[in-house]
Amino acid sequence: MRGLLCWLMLLLLLQPWETQLQLTGPRCHTGPLDLVFVIDSSRSVRPFEFETMRQFLMGLLPGLNVGPNATRVGVIQYSSQVQSVFPLRAFSRREDMERAIRDLVPLAQGTMTGLAIQYAMNVAFSVAEGARPPEERVPRVAVIVTDGRPQDRVAEVAAQARARGIEIYAVGVQRADVGSLRAMASPPLDEHVFLVESFDLIQEFGLQFQSRLCGKDQCAEGGHGCQHQCVNAWAMFHCTCNPGYKLAADNKSCLAIDLCAEGTHGCEHHCVNSPGSYFCRCQVGFVLQQDQRSCRAIDYCSFGNHSCQHECVSTPGGPRCHCREGHDLQPDGRSCQVRDLCNGVDHGCEFQCVSEGLSYRCLCPEGRQLQADGKSCNRCREGHVDLVLLVDGSKSVRPQNFELVKRFVNQIVDFLDVSPEGTRVGLVQFSSRVRTEFPLGRYGTAAEVKQAVLAVEYMERGTMTGLALRHMVEHSFSEAQGARPRALNVPRVGLVFTDGRSQDDISVWAARAKEEGIVVYAVGVGKAVEAELREIASEPAELHVSYAPDFGTMTHLLENLRGSICPEEGISAGTELRSPCECESLVEFQGRTLGALESLTLNLAQLTARLEDLENQLANQK
Repeated sequence: MRGLLCWLMLLLLLQPWETQLQLTGPRCHTGPLDLVFVIDSSRSVRPFEFETMRQFLMGLLPGLNVGPNATRVGVIQYSSQVQSVFPLRAFSRREDMERAIRDLVPLAQGTMTGLAIQYAMNVAFSVAEGARPPEERVPRVAVIVTDGRPQDRVAEVAAQARARGIEIYAVGVQRADVGSLRAMASPPLDEHVFLVESFDLIQEFGLQFQSRLCGKDQCAEGGHGCQHQCVNAWAMFHCTCNPGYKLAADNKSCLAIDLCAEGTHGCEHHCVNSPGSYFCRCQVGFVLQQDQRSCRAIDYCSFGNHSCQHECVSTPGGPRCHCREGHDLQPDGRSCQVRDLCNGVDHGCEFQCVSEGLSYRCLCPEGRQLQADGKSCNRCREGHVDLVLLVDGSKSVRPQNFELVKRFVNQIVDFLDVSPEGTRVGLVQFSSRVRTEFPLGRYGTAAEVKQAVLAVEYMERGTMTGLALRHMVEHSFSEAQGARPRALNVPRVGLVFTDGRSQDDISVWAARAKEEGIVVYAVGVGKAVEAELREIASEPAELHVSYAPDFGTMTHLLENLRGSICPEEGISAGTELRSPCECESLVEFQGRTLGALESLTLNLAQLTARLEDLENQLANQK
């Protein structure tokens, strides 16, 4: 009965103290904190003293900001052994903690304080038991409450615990050994060692502890120097950095973490750093795979929108069109055209090169035969020809270019056998009117012709090509102008030189010239119209039409004209005319006809190939 009264009196005495401790002020917001109470429950602690210690613990809880991201609380008791009452990870509500403390039963054996410190260091403050990882820099605080002298060594194990970042408060009651308390506590000792005369006075430590717990918020006061974030914790503060950054050596400024520089990203092409992370990027023309690290070349051709006429080739820069063998890619980058090998290779043809798909062949002018080498033509044999040159003297030619034309004419004269019995040369200039510079029968040597050409004066004005053709047919090849009689079968050749579109109709007199048996060659320069050149020239047009893009490049036409104008085997003076019905004449006529048919067949094949290409382009555009 007396014992029961003692317990009731004890509870009555403790109740006001617990209430007073709870009412000392509002709950402290200290920031994250891992707090472990190490309670001595050896046999030297009497039952009513243990109850005082129990109420001390329960009285502290209301002043703590308990929560998973705030203060975590754990309790262990020890005597000859160590027992975990509840670990840091167990409870996040004060009510659950109080219930566990009320159910606490003392061990009532020896006093192995060193063992308890070692348990707290290795177990209670482990991540597995609920302590936050060291890199989070959450303060770890141990409060050791004991009433006697330890039965084991505490100095060495306490030093290890402090070295691991555990801040130790040593609270001694009554018979506690001051030396042991000082050996356990963290510096400064006057702030971490407490000695009270009895368990009844332990609330004094509680008040001081709570006062320290609710110290100044140094982050709020400023002056902390943290570049990113300041974290207030347990009467101190520390700096933290935003995600993707790490704390510098000064523990205040922050450095961006370059995960790419660590070399573990695994990106096949490029690693791009970002705060707290990284991502892989592929080179141009590649796409990132599902693993977000490797790269695959983009098959642009598979998209189906390349519009290539022949073949599509995928490259890192996009789709590229490719033509089949024997074709060339056009400027649009998509369509293909049969390759003109005559323009792309050194064909070596003496007179004319004709492209035939993947190959080519050489042609000789009418009256000359292709040699065994397939390139050269037999040389001209001496003969007779009446040659009239129609030279464009219009305003578009311009004086300096007209001088180049005269030089070009003289180069033609150089390869002719000019004489009264051989080749006779006449020159007509035309613009808005026509003027005979010299007729066929005036000069008997090449030197005289060339000198007369150089003396020709530039007319200027319009371009009346049709009028010039009429003049040639009606006057230039008349016997009065020096042309030889038709009965002699001397070839009559007209060479029309122009640089632009005619200002009058040419069709009538171009056809009339051919009806009169005049072999007409058309030479165009610059803006000359191809359709007009073909209408002026004799058939086939490929052998009788020449073109140069400008006056400075006319000289490349000389070889073609030399072979074209070169006279057939002529008829010397006094030679009787050969009957066209003789066998040799028929054979020669047959040979010429077959040659002309072969040329026409070749032109038809080229035209057919071009039409097929145009049809394919139209089909692809649809």
